[in-house]
Formats: sequence, C-alpha cells, structure tokens
Amino acid sequence: MLSTQLQADRSEALRELESQFAKRRSASQSKQPKPAPEAEELEKPKVVAKPKVVEKPKVVEKPKVVEKPKVVEKPKVVEKPKVVEKPKVVEKPKVVEKPKVVEKPKVVEKPKVVEKPKVVEKPKSGNAMEASGLGVRQPKAQSRTVRQSVSASQRAGSLVAVQSESAVDAISELDAPMKRSADLAAIETRPNARTMTLSIPGLRGQILDRYGNPLAQNKVVWYPALQYQQFENADKAFVVAWARERITKANEIFGIEWKVSDDELWEHYRHRRWLAMPFTHVVDAERKALLEPQLIDGLILHPLYQRYYPQGELAAHLIGYVGSKGKLEKGPINYGDPIFEFTEGRAGFEKLYDKELTGIPGLRKLQYDSSGAEVLREEKRAPQQGGTVVTTIDLEWQKRAEEVLAQHAHKGALVIIDVRTGELVAMASRPSYDLNTFVPFITSKDYTALREDPDAPLFARSYQGEYPPASTFKAVVALSALQHGVLDRYTQINTPAFIQLGKHQMWNWSKKPEGLMNIVKGLYRSNNPFFIQVGIATRPQNIVQTAEQLGYGKKTGLPLVGEKKGLLPSDAYMRKHHKRRMTDGDTANMSIGQGVVLATPLQVAQGMAAIANGGKLPKLQLVRQVQDANGRIIKYNRDEPRQLLNMSATDVALVQEGLMKVVNDPAGTGKRAYLDYTIVCGKTGTAQWGPKEKEQRLGWFTGFFPLNNPKYAFAMVYEGRPGEKVSGGSKAAPMVKSFFQPIKDEVMFRVNPPVRALVVEEEEPETLPDDLGVPGRAMVIDEAQDLPDAPPAPRAVLVEEDEALVPDDTPRAVPVEDEVDVPDLRPLPEGIIERPAPEPEDGGEAPPRRALIIEEE
Repeated sequence: MLSTQLQADRSEALRELESQFAKRRSASQSKQPKPAPEAEELEKPKVVAKPKVVEKPKVVEKPKVVEKPKVVEKPKVVEKPKVVEKPKVVEKPKVVEKPKVVEKPKVVEKPKVVEKPKVVEKPKSGNAMEASGLGVRQPKAQSRTVRQSVSASQRAGSLVAVQSESAVDAISELDAPMKRSADLAAIETRPNARTMTLSIPGLRGQILDRYGNPLAQNKVVWYPALQYQQFENADKAFVVAWARERITKANEIFGIEWKVSDDELWEHYRHRRWLAMPFTHVVDAERKALLEPQLIDGLILHPLYQRYYPQGELAAHLIGYVGSKGKLEKGPINYGDPIFEFTEGRAGFEKLYDKELTGIPGLRKLQYDSSGAEVLREEKRAPQQGGTVVTTIDLEWQKRAEEVLAQHAHKGALVIIDVRTGELVAMASRPSYDLNTFVPFITSKDYTALREDPDAPLFARSYQGEYPPASTFKAVVALSALQHGVLDRYTQINTPAFIQLGKHQMWNWSKKPEGLMNIVKGLYRSNNPFFIQVGIATRPQNIVQTAEQLGYGKKTGLPLVGEKKGLLPSDAYMRKHHKRRMTDGDTANMSIGQGVVLATPLQVAQGMAAIANGGKLPKLQLVRQVQDANGRIIKYNRDEPRQLLNMSATDVALVQEGLMKVVNDPAGTGKRAYLDYTIVCGKTGTAQWGPKEKEQRLGWFTGFFPLNNPKYAFAMVYEGRPGEKVSGGSKAAPMVKSFFQPIKDEVMFRVNPPVRALVVEEEEPETLPDDLGVPGRAMVIDEAQDLPDAPPAPRAVLVEEDEALVPDDTPRAVPVEDEVDVPDLRPLPEGIIERPAPEPEDGGEAPPRRALIIEEE
C-alpha cells in the first residue's frame, strides 16, 4: 500500500497534470507532442507512487525511462521491441538496489529535476534505464489519444508506464490486475498436460494358398526411437544436445546412420514430445532381446505391425508387396494422427485386393497430466483386421516349380493349370526377388540394382514375357486346318528338306527330307515344311481365328498386374507397322510359331488346356475366395461353364493323338518328358529369340496328362544364353519329368481321387394293414415230391455267327470304297500330294474303311 505522504503527493501532482492537459489538449498533435508538457507529464509521481516499484524488484526495475522525454518524442523507438524486451535491462540488480532515486519526494516536487537537459536530452539512455531498473515502452499518439500497449514479456510480469486520456485512468489501469487468455494460461501454466485421440491402423489381412498356408501375413517388429522427457524451461540447445546424445548411442547399438536436423528434433519436442520419434530400422524379436539391455534413458524400441512374406522369393510376382501410405505427421498433434504408418498395396495381389486386405483403423484416447505422465489410455474404437484372400496356388507345388526352374534354367518360366477347374496350381518365373526387401521400404540404391539387373528379376516371365511360341503353335495350325477342311487324317503331304519362298529357303530342323506324312506324323515329327504348306493353304485369317478361340492374342482375365496379351498378326497390323499386307512368307513364319506372332507361357498353357478339354476353353482362376475378418466368405469364384469352341471332337482327338506321340513314340521330339505312370501329351518348340547378333534361342515344352480324362496342362520355357545350343526337347522337356516323376503317388491320387460314397436317405417302411393275418409258413417237401406246374423257361436258340437276329428295319452300315462320293477337300497348294492311307509297313492290319450310314426307304 502507498504511504499517506505519497498519496498526498500523487493528488497534488494529478491536479497539476490535469490542468496542464486541459491547456495543451487542443494544441497537441497526433505524432509530435510538445516536449514541455510531456516532460511535465512524465514528472508525475505515478511511477513513484506505486509501492510495487519498491516492493517488487521486477516492477521497480524500470523507473528511469520516465525521465526520457526525448525518447517519447520519437515514436520509432516504440516500434523496436528489442529495446523494450531486453531481459538484461530488467534483470540487473543494480537498479533494484537504488531506492533513493525512487523515494526522493524532491523528484516529484521539483520539476527542475525533470527539466535538466542531461536527463531529457539523452536519446540513447541505455545506462540510465539500467540504473533505474524499468523498461518503458515509448508512447505513441493515436488520434489525440495515447492508449495502453502491453507486450507478451510485459504480460509475464514487467512493469510498464502507461499514458491515456487522463492520468487518473492510466494509474488506475496499472493498479488493476492484468487479463490473460485461457489458452495462453493453459500453455504457460500447464505445458505438459495434454489430451489426444490417435488412430491405430487396422491389421492387414492375410494372403493364403489353397490349403491355408500363409503367403503374406503380419508380425510385430520394433524401431529405435527417441522418447523425450518433460523438461522444465528447456531451451533448444539443451533439447538438441539431449537428443544428439541418444542418437549417437542408437547408431552405435544398432549399426545405423540416423540423420535428423536440429530443427526437426526441436520441433518434435515442442509439439509431439509425448509421442515417440522413431527411426525406420527393423528390429525383430531375437535382436530385441540382445539389444534392449544396452538402451539408455530416452532411447526405446517402438513396437508396430509390419508386413511379412514367410516364403521370401516364392511367387513374388503374384503376391506383390506393400509400401507406406504416407509419413508420420509433424507439428502439433491433431485428432486421428496415426501411431504408426498406414500401408497400401503396391504390386500383385497386395495391390489388386488392397481394399479387401486393408483393415479398419481404431481410435485410442490418451491423457497426460501437468508433469507429462500418462494418466489415461482408453480404446474408443478397436481396430479391425482386413479380409483374407485365398488363392488357387498350391504352396508345395509352387516350391517345386521354383526348384525345378533353378535346377534346369538360368532364366525361364513354368505354369501348371488344373484342366478340370481352370485353377492355376503353380506359376513361377526365374529369376525372382525377395519381397521382404520392399518392407518397410527399399532404398533407391537397392531398387536401382534390381531394375538394372540384366537378368530382370522384377520381370514376371510367366505372364509378362512375350515370346515366339515356336513349334508349340503347330498344334493351333493343325487344329485350324482340320477345322476348315484343308486336310483330314489320311491326307499325305510331301516334306522336302526346305520350302522355297521367293529368295528365302525355310529349312526343316533336321535339314533332311522326310517324305510323305499325315497330320499326326507332322505333329510328332514337328516338321516345318509340312506346316508351312498347311498354313499357307489354311490362310492366315483362319489360323488367327482358331488361335483367338484358344486364348491367344488377348489377356486371360486373371488378377495380374502388367499381364501382356501377346500378338497375332493380321493384314491391318502389317499395314500399320510394316506398310504392307500379309504375305505367304508371313504366313509361313506364323505357321511354325515364328515371325511377329508372340505369346506368354500362360497363354500357351491355356491353349493346351482347351485342346485337352476336347475343344472347351476353361475359365482360368487364380483366387478361390475372399473372407472377412470372421472367416465369412464375401467373394468367391463360381463354377462357370467352359467356353464351347466351334471344333469337332474328332479333329481335337486327332491333334491329341499327334501330341501323345510327341512324347511316347520313338521318333517323337519330346521323349524326355515321358512319365512311367501316365500318358503325357505335349509339344516341343525351339525359337530364335532376342537380337540376331546375340544368337539367342528359346526352348519350349507344353502339354497335358493323362490322355484320357486330362487333369493338368502345363507350359515350360527355357531362355538360353547368347550362343548356347538350345532345343525344346533337350532343355524344356526334362523339366516335366523333374517336376512330376518324384511326386507320382500324389499326382495319381489327384488324377484319380477315391470315389465318394453317395449318401442315400432310407425311406421309412410303409405300415402294413392289420388284417393281413399271420404270414404263411414254408412247407417242407421231399425232393421227389411233385411240385406245382410252372411255366416253361425260354430256351437259348443256337445260331450261326452269320445268322444274327437283326430287325429288318435297322439301318445297316454299308462299306464303301474311297471312290464313293464324299465332300471335296479344299485344294492344296503345289507340292502337296494327297494320297489314300498307306498300308502299314510292319504288316499289321490296315486302317478300317469308312462306313457310310444309309437310311433305308
């Protein structure tokens, strides 16, 4: 409280100031007040009158600024917060230790003290301000009114001299308590207290094989992380130094190079110190047990879920991988910020079924008290796991496919299809890559190495590789020729060593003429001159039509990322890309699977499945069903009818016979694919592939088994190295034997599964009427006793073999000779000789004559 003498002095000074203000109010200007009245105004004991100046060192520390009228005359000084907010001026104890200057009544009663030029005329009175202990904001006139101006540092407790329209109002405002916002108070008085609601990413669903074995799942891992403490009045230098010490320790323990800027460390402490600041480096459970004892205070292992591919490289191109959906938030904490990163599918099933696999995030509420300690953890909404994708892949067969490729080929592909269901059992490409290298992320260096690898491990050869189908395409040409009536079983064609087309000679693979042969022998001998002549006679548009029916030239419709559709040439294509129409040379190349015709291993296997099915194209399947988190089926593949092709069963059977002899005839080109427990049908192929200067070849083998009631169709591709001698029979055919021979029992069980018992519900016996009486008894009789007469049994009538009882009205098969009128075949080009079926060379039975069915009138 003020003393009585000081109160009297204040009253007198107020009266003098009021009179002076009344006189100069009309003459004063807004930005240039006169020095004399201002000096008198500053002479007011208002600063002295406050006992707070004496009793509170922080308040008393600024009296001498009042004595600076010249500083008042320069409003520019007011605009420099540096002058006002210097803590050095406030904190000097010298100012507080001089109460004499404050308590002298002479200063109030004698304005001469104020008028001394030494005090008024000092524009830069830093020493005087320090001596007085008061930091004063310079006044600024506004429309003849000087208003109160309070800085943030003054709100924290420093005293400010205020001028207003009346000195009474100015003094009363200084005496009144200072107002502060609620938000400012919460931050300044309880900076460590927080309530936040964070998002918990839902667990990603699994990808399984057909029997429930995991192909993609999740596991718990840990990241090294900083966990800040709640420091009192910590500045940036202290926080950064504290964090750097722990980062250095983390680099030493985990063998990492954790790089983060000072600003990032400081900003995380300011806004998010309650949450861990992780570094992306995976620590599994085994390493955690070893490294955790070495951690120091403030360095933790932060847990989170991570995608995991237990099979590594297995089916990598099919499964795909995930990546981070976005980095963790920075700056102030917002509602729903994730506690760890969300993920999304980037390739394969992970990308195509991302919506079904992604879980539903949960919400967690956290509350911290003023000391920064957690006082509440509440799960407002539990996260839900994503759905499960069940594929048609057989994990064990997929492993065998990868192993067989690794054993037989440096680069290649292998596809196996269940002919009866259309399901893909295995589909492998070599080389492959480990999916786990992409989780949680892959470095630019590692990704560049994969992308620029000359063996192209990221390339899915099984469905992205477009190769010349080579001689495997001869089965398509044979079926098209039969379908369009160009030849039949008995048509014989002369096969020289080569066919001359213009200036080009197209040689047989054996470099020798092989004489006359029919369609069956043409297939199992894989004779080029035979199919060149047949293809030109069939015409390219008809061959393309048949190939499209078998699935060539278009995508299969399977859930595959980046599937290629191959290429079937046509006049339109040739005019667009080669500025000419299709020629006989183009047709000749296409007839032996060379030239511009291209196909993927998946397409070749699909076409072979259609031939195995008797001309019915199965709808391929790669995913059996999708289940929700509770195991309920939400999507599934229905059994769809096979696409019926416009093909005669007889024509298809003729092609099947030729394919059977490729493997089982001594003269066949695919004998190395022979299996001793079933009949394999197939077709070899050898193509020139890649740049001509590399002299690179490609080996094929495609087929199905067993011949009767086929179960599996397949295609194998062998990519040869530059200059390597390659043929389908020597490189690709042995893969079939390596895959199927060791699992003989399993294959036979699948081909011929045990017959299932048919459950028949028994009908309840009918209730017999009550009046039937007692059933009769059996009467015992002697053998000699005469039995009641019975009707005579019919007797068998002996007839001669040529007297078979045949009704007269039954149509009879009449043998006809070859000269009987039959539909004419399409004329063949020159060089093709059509002959009747030759007599067997080994003296066996001649082929049966055709029977012509004639209805009798």
